[in-house]
Amino acid sequence: MALPAFAVTAADTPPSPPQPFPQFHYKKSGATTTDGSLSKFHIALKNPSNDLDSTASWTSLIASHCRNGRLIKAVSEFTRMRISDIEPNHVTFVTLLSGCAHFPAQGLSLGSALHGYARKLGLDTRNVKVGTAVIDMYSKFGRVELAKLSFDHMDVKNKVTLNTMVDGYMRNGDFENAVKVFDEIPERDVISWTALIGGFVRNGLFEEALVWFREMQLSGVEPDYVTMVSVLSACANLGTLGISLWLHRFISRREFKDNVRVNNSLIDMYCRCGCVELACQVFDRMTERSLISWNSIIVGLAVNGHAIDALRYFNLMQNDGFQPDAVTFTGVLTACSHAGLVEIGLKYFKTMKRVHRVTPRIEHYGCIVDLYSRAGRLEDALGIIKNMPIKPNEVILGSILAACRNLSDVRLAERLMHYIYELDMDGDSNHVLLSNIYASLGSWRGASTVRKKMKALGIQKRPGISSIEIGGVLHEFVAGDRSHIHAEQIYAMLELLSVELRVSGYVEDGAHGRAKEGKS
Repeated sequence: MALPAFAVTAADTPPSPPQPFPQFHYKKSGATTTDGSLSKFHIALKNPSNDLDSTASWTSLIASHCRNGRLIKAVSEFTRMRISDIEPNHVTFVTLLSGCAHFPAQGLSLGSALHGYARKLGLDTRNVKVGTAVIDMYSKFGRVELAKLSFDHMDVKNKVTLNTMVDGYMRNGDFENAVKVFDEIPERDVISWTALIGGFVRNGLFEEALVWFREMQLSGVEPDYVTMVSVLSACANLGTLGISLWLHRFISRREFKDNVRVNNSLIDMYCRCGCVELACQVFDRMTERSLISWNSIIVGLAVNGHAIDALRYFNLMQNDGFQPDAVTFTGVLTACSHAGLVEIGLKYFKTMKRVHRVTPRIEHYGCIVDLYSRAGRLEDALGIIKNMPIKPNEVILGSILAACRNLSDVRLAERLMHYIYELDMDGDSNHVLLSNIYASLGSWRGASTVRKKMKALGIQKRPGISSIEIGGVLHEFVAGDRSHIHAEQIYAMLELLSVELRVSGYVEDGAHGRAKEGKS
């Protein structure tokens, strides 16, 4: 798909704690205190602004529970509020509905009940803030059809309502309706565009995200840092270095050029494009760093094979006062695996558990399996798989299977078969890898058995896709693909390269597609 050619266009105060619910002691009208004065409760009854103050106090208390995910407690306080004859207002409902949206596991049934109450009062149709909160809640529940129903019944809508509906459609993968609502927005602002672009990125439609970013530029709307984080993520996933460099220049002329999140995204983007030198430049120039900044550079260096640099940054991170987390150790263990530092990797794995109290996750066990596998210690790798408290996934199995192929260890590969059939029943990659191991050793019966098993299970080999960016245009290929407009020239060049390889002494291994260097 052709990507667009981009053109350049021109100290907080902590919130006050919620007021505690006042404990009133009810007295008869005209009751006096021990000093003969009227009670505060009696005076409050005659204060016409007391209902408003009481509603605000109750809402503040409810909000504190919602922020901390205590929805049952929040609804309990809401019930007490009603029993106390204090009327909720639109802010109360927005607070509760937003709380349900942020914690959908708890809020699914509660949110529907609250919506019913708001509907009884007419707030969801006549109050734009309540109606918008209802749309957002149902969208985050995955019930976009209810969100659309609420949207259609609203008497008053504003730009926030339309933006929320766009985000709701994008969140649930309904791109066509998202664009339709987006086109209905009379004056699209940066939030409108970001909702659309970010939605495409979240759903893996990275080329479409860049196309819409181009449209945003043509419309004259200036992106903010949230927009740029989404666009940088799209470039990182596509590996489009040319556009990435343009975006970096674009950002350097904006006021958010020093934003931590933007710089973290730049580091991730450059690492995933294979330009670790540029990633290090961005990191070293940052005036402020977060834990994510350190993790991004450590993981990025590790996956690109710069193990020593990754470990150096890991030490600098701790010297700077940052405590490593699970992501940090994933990068460190990956670095050790790629560099063959078995003992150092095992030491870091023990340190992670004993010193930093980080509970190992499946990716950490995967790194240790890969560490052993790359070092040829396949029995140790299999021991990790057998003893780990988490079931291995297809990535871990693929790691040790690849080592079995490289070492021609069909015996261990066969011992792994029951794991493959149990845990990776629908995956094609490990089945194909196991078949190739048999084929490389001339065991055609074993290869045929695996292929028949795949056919019985309905598993088909998915073609791998290669891509290359030339002049801002992304070209994609699959094996045997001749649909490209320049297919004849491409295959002529491949033939020329094959001849040059053979002349240089390389011999292709047809069993599993690896090139070996011949000895002259």
